[in-house]
Amino acid sequence: MTDQGMTDQSMKSRLVELLIVHVLRKGKKSLARRIVYEALKRIEERNQQSGVLMLEQAVSQVMPLVCVKARRVGGATYQVPQEVKPYTGINNALRWIVKYAKDRSGKSMAIKLAAEIWDAAHGTGGAIRKKEETHRMAEANKAFAHYR
Repeated sequence: MTDQGMTDQSMKSRLVELLIVHVLRKGKKSLARRIVYEALKRIEERNQQSGVLMLEQAVSQVMPLVCVKARRVGGATYQVPQEVKPYTGINNALRWIVKYAKDRSGKSMAIKLAAEIWDAAHGTGGAIRKKEETHRMAEANKAFAHYR
């Protein structure tokens, strides 16, 4: 089995295909693809830098290193910090970027997605706040790490 299905045909990037899947709603993949391509094109026009490169920067900025998982021990539930696997981290980053892009005010999803990717690549935006919040939770519950 090849990776043909998981690599975007136009941009030749697996990350772009994953972003398309996260934007996808109600099976309308062509619409999701158009939204993502337009967002990446807007980033390229604004920055004179590759949209895919900016997306990679954004994902690396947003990707969490640790998260908390609920663990029940003796009737009490503890938030136990755990390291995040790379694939899960990428998925979380893309999910957060898309979620906070949807929450923005603006005209089209492509504009909002481009703005969120831009902000995430530069260390601001809702997705970055979510990552920092996740890291703070893990830091606060570091005492329960031995319950892993």
